Amino acid sequence: MKKKSITIFASVLIMMTACTTKEKTALTSGINKSFLDESVKPSDDFYQYACGGWMKLHPLSGEYARYGSFDKLGEDNQKQLNDLMSGIAAKKHDKGSISQKIGDLYTLGMDSLSLEKQGVTPLLNDVRAIAAMKEKKELTLMLAKVYLQGTGCFFSVFSEANPANSNMNIAWLWQSGLGIGDRDFYLEDKSQAIRDQYVVLLTKLLKLSTYNQVAKLEGKEEATAKAVLALETEMAKIFMDKNDLRDPFKTYHYIAVDDLQQLLPVMDVKLYLQTIGLTDLDSINVGQPEYIKGLNKLLLATDINTIKAYLALQLANDASPYLSEEFVKTNFDFYGTVLSGKTEMKPRWKRVVGTVDACLGEAVGQMYVEKYFPSEAKDRMLKLVDNLKIALGERIKQNTWMTDETKEKALEKLGTFIVKIGYPDKWRNYEALSIERDTYYANVVRANRFELAYQLDKIGKPVDRSLWLMTPQMVNAYYNPTTNEICFPAGILQPPFFDMKADDAVNYGAIGVVIGHEMTHGFDDQGRNYDKDGNLTDWWTETDSKNFETRTLVLVNHFNQIEVLSGTFANGQFTLGENIADNGGVNVSFVAMQKAKAAGEIKDVMDGFTAEQRFFIAYAGVWAGNIRDEEILRRTKEDPHSLGKWRVNGTLPHIPAFIKAFDVKEGDKMYLPADKQAAIW
Repeated sequence: MKKKSITIFASVLIMMTACTTKEKTALTSGINKSFLDESVKPSDDFYQYACGGWMKLHPLSGEYARYGSFDKLGEDNQKQLNDLMSGIAAKKHDKGSISQKIGDLYTLGMDSLSLEKQGVTPLLNDVRAIAAMKEKKELTLMLAKVYLQGTGCFFSVFSEANPANSNMNIAWLWQSGLGIGDRDFYLEDKSQAIRDQYVVLLTKLLKLSTYNQVAKLEGKEEATAKAVLALETEMAKIFMDKNDLRDPFKTYHYIAVDDLQQLLPVMDVKLYLQTIGLTDLDSINVGQPEYIKGLNKLLLATDINTIKAYLALQLANDASPYLSEEFVKTNFDFYGTVLSGKTEMKPRWKRVVGTVDACLGEAVGQMYVEKYFPSEAKDRMLKLVDNLKIALGERIKQNTWMTDETKEKALEKLGTFIVKIGYPDKWRNYEALSIERDTYYANVVRANRFELAYQLDKIGKPVDRSLWLMTPQMVNAYYNPTTNEICFPAGILQPPFFDMKADDAVNYGAIGVVIGHEMTHGFDDQGRNYDKDGNLTDWWTETDSKNFETRTLVLVNHFNQIEVLSGTFANGQFTLGENIADNGGVNVSFVAMQKAKAAGEIKDVMDGFTAEQRFFIAYAGVWAGNIRDEEILRRTKEDPHSLGKWRVNGTLPHIPAFIKAFDVKEGDKMYLPADKQAAIW
């Protein structure tokens, strides 16, 4: 629904801390040789060499499209959350308490018998209301209604900082509403099979939702589904391309609401905004004005019956995970199997834990932190972040392609990073969210309404820089350019990614790279456009900008040549920001590791591996995982991160320290000559 301005590390972070002299006497190398594949030369395929054993020991189960080392941590976290939630649900609680809300929502989700008895009933009133529409002038209120329930048809409205004044939140309007996902699925010839299966999904949903009966479409379900696909295809044609979406200057168009009305006269824009709760809004940032213009023409040219079917199907699709098993399976058959290659659904408890977590995130997080998160980890992480900031500062100062003027501003920005570790200092209030003992889906709708009201209430108010954009239990990390902050939630600050008994070379290769990765996002092709205060402004000299673009083009071209599947290549422009951050993160953490080694804090050789070799093996191990072909294709289209294999084999040839550590020579597959390597941060 919402545009993501934050830059995410792709669901993985690792914790590191310094070891005392006493602890160092028992340190291990941190290398598990069973996770390696020593039949492969590291200079030919470092990913297979460093991760092949792990992949063999952890084959994909039917419920996963991709399963890696950090997915395992996420699964462990889910088990902890399930223990919390099931324990709460087993007891009685005061009405309106957080425990009552968590317990009742969990209980409703786990009550499969009631869900089967209810069938489509929770959705019927919405289906009938959509079918009852007669004219396009009714579209305004219906779009607002479904958006309040959590479904963004055609576009979404949300709150985010003003790029020109990062201290204030403004309203944003963003393109949305493609059921398959990425626009390329609608436009590429090779995606025809996926589109055919999408028609199968829509045809089934027309019947399951009973919209075919209410709208008198019996026998016309497939034709209606194809008409909806045709509508979405026309939407895809006018969607802004994902590469252009990465340019913050191209998505900033702050205009009067009256001007938006001129772009979209088919709707009553002010009535829509008032209905979703924005009663006095006078201006809004329209992320894609050309799309809105094209949408107006499209809605005028499209038959009302097709528009109605589209709305009903979007709503039913979003509701499916919270209804009877037939709805759940129909949704999974397309999004799980067709798009990702999964062969079995996650067990109910995992799905329900995910729903409760999504609806009451920080409330769950507060309980999670109290039980599972060691408070001393905050101090340890802060010290490590400081070490990495020093290393990045040194690399900026030593940069040969940047002028002193821009270096000074870059160092100022680095010095003002906000660092968030573990959990928020203040917790969110969920008093206004009511969880009732009626239906699972009705409570998800209440939670969606609550969340939207919470987000839209920020519009016109100062940005609260203490707020977190992730819950503490999430296995992830992020950088947010408008607040210039890096965040490391508690969920990933735990084993198996940090081993207190391991020598710090492997810890720098893991957590050190991750911290450096997030810091580097402040200076990637997107983050560099924001100053130290989070404002969208060009603070670079023209010469420095040209030098930066020349150097980053090396990464674009390099990744464009990577064939991820037969006939499918990586998108070097789309993944550029993450590839820059990986490149910078590895370089910066390696500098920090070398400092620690020089200070006698890291042993040179352990278990036959040098400190440098252990560093790179640990980095690769972060991305150990198995993945299905369908998921490779989907992620290549939708995910701005390179695939795990290529975050290793695509990144490391550009790192001189790696070339040296494993004696990679000309003729080896991992070899890149120095003049072909990307030297940025």
